Amino acid sequence: MRHWRGPFDRQGYHHGNLKEALIEAAQRFIAERGLGGFTLADAAKLVGVTPAALYRHFRGREALVAEVAFRGFDELAKRLGKALQSEGTALERFTRMGEAYLAFAEQEPGFYAAMFSAKPVDGADCGPWGKGASEKSGPEGPRTAGNAFDYLVQALSTTFPEGFQGVDARFIAIEVWALSHGIATLDAAGQLPKGPGLPDKYELLRAGVLALVHGALKGKAQTAGR
Repeated sequence: MRHWRGPFDRQGYHHGNLKEALIEAAQRFIAERGLGGFTLADAAKLVGVTPAALYRHFRGREALVAEVAFRGFDELAKRLGKALQSEGTALERFTRMGEAYLAFAEQEPGFYAAMFSAKPVDGADCGPWGKGASEKSGPEGPRTAGNAFDYLVQALSTTFPEGFQGVDARFIAIEVWALSHGIATLDAAGQLPKGPGLPDKYELLRAGVLALVHGALKGKAQTAGR
């Protein structure tokens, strides 16, 4: 493993930063080793404290991973919100949200893996549209994080104000999210086909989302014409 310099580095670490140091250590372990690739003892060793010191901030390993996931959803929501509020047409902003999503998955693999673990961590409903994505309790009381799914629904409603023939925009948003997640996951695994004439992941997502949305709109037009 490469040597990291950060808030948990032995030479610059201060105990007042222990919680943040542990979160960053866990995030980086997950990015390099996978979700199950580290223990609390590993995190403690990296920041230069005893394993017992960790329990002042986290009940256990799952609680630490849950905090990484919470921070990840919060950061993703901020990026999607920034894209949604950027300049340009509604369609251009919607497209930038897709680009921001794929860029986040590539740039923050530790966050991304924790966010979409196969089993919810710490017993929380931690997901893009669950309670865990918007509210989490801690020693300081309830804390809130931006809800990335809400931004996606808002973008769809703004970009396509005519609606989808009675289909809830949240249903379309789930399909868009699933497509985005699939492309991001294939890309991270190196399984996204590449070659002459094949689109990159950004082009592929734009084409897929537009096909999905236009398919819903076409269905609406056909129903209206009967």
